[in-house]
Order: sequence, then structure tokens, then C-alpha cells
Amino acid sequence: MKSINSYIDQLFAPTDDVLNHVLASIKENGMRSISVSPSSGKLLTMLVAITGATKVLEIGALGGFSGICLARGFGSAGHLTSLELEPAFAELAHQNLSKAGYAEQVTYKTGPAIDSLEELKAEGTTFDFIFIDADKENYKNYLEACIELAVPGALIVADNVLAGGSVAELAEPKKRYTEQMMEFNEHVANHPKLESILLPIGDGMTVSRVK
Repeated sequence: MKSINSYIDQLFAPTDDVLNHVLASIKENGMRSISVSPSSGKLLTMLVAITGATKVLEIGALGGFSGICLARGFGSAGHLTSLELEPAFAELAHQNLSKAGYAEQVTYKTGPAIDSLEELKAEGTTFDFIFIDADKENYKNYLEACIELAVPGALIVADNVLAGGSVAELAEPKKRYTEQMMEFNEHVANHPKLESILLPIGDGMTVSRVK
């Protein structure tokens, strides 16, 4: 899986100066290097662009790598709302998106994402593209909340759904969230409000269209 992903990253999604700066800033600030893979980031850019999404929601900002990839998909025409538990992470992400030219096109909400999702629902806010990449134990809760915020036809993308390949029965070693991802994948695959597929890119992404 690693060699395949390296091949895809090198051939189809080499990182540029902007994204390399984001990765360096994450290390400099002592944060975990858990941004989406370059190819996963490029997929996000392409999906936003292909769907013409302009109201994008992200759960999990980290240092802004995925945020920049999402913003590149809508260019000057859209807006990103990013939910992040840690204020320091949100601040770094905002700095990096500003350097990338999206300072006026992103809004950060800090604190537990579940609470922020409830606030967005109360405000009547809707989205046409949603990306989930945060604490795995809440993936199912995030998904259900996001479905309520999504317009018909919106895409909901979730990262890390392969858990390093360990969701496959024979794959080892298991990760601490392997069972949670297995349950989430089953939930997504059989959800009556979604049409979904799992793409084995990066650490795996489910792509779901809201019916």
C-alpha cells in the first residue's frame, strides 16, 4: 500500500512550495504529521472543482494542508468553514491559508466539532461539499450531523477509512481505531441517504453523495 501511494503521489501529486511550507510549519509547531497525503489532497481539489461546490465544510483543520486543497478547488468563488478543536491549530491553519491567498475565504470555528455542527444547524447553514478528517470515534456522529447540513447532491468525503489497511480482515497490525473505521465503513455503505464508494488512495477515502 505504501509503495503504491508513493508512486501515485510522485507521479500525479508532487507537492509545491505552498504545501511544503504547510508541512514544515506543522513540524515546527510540534504537531503530528498527519495531514492528508498529496494525492488525497489533489483528489479533494478535483472533487470540489468537478462538483462546482462553493460552500465547503471541513472537520479537522490541523495546519491547513487539506484546507488549501479544498480552497484550490473553488478558487475565488467559494468559502471554507473549518472546524478545529485546538485554537492553536486553527490559528496556524489560518496563517497558512492566508499565505496561500484565501484569507478572506475561510472561517474557523474552534471547540468540539459536535457543538459547532449544532450551531451551524441552528443557523440554517448548508453545504455542498464536506470533508471529515478528525477524531475517529466521532465519525458516525459527524456523518449524521453533516447529512443534515448537506444540500441534496452534496458530497461528503471521509479520510483514513482504511486505517492503514487494517480494516481488511487479514491486514496487520491493527490500529487503535480499526474497529471504529470498520463500523463506519459499514454504516456508510448501507446508509439509506447516501450513495457511496471507498477509494484506496492515501489512507482510504469514502466518497458519498447525499441523495
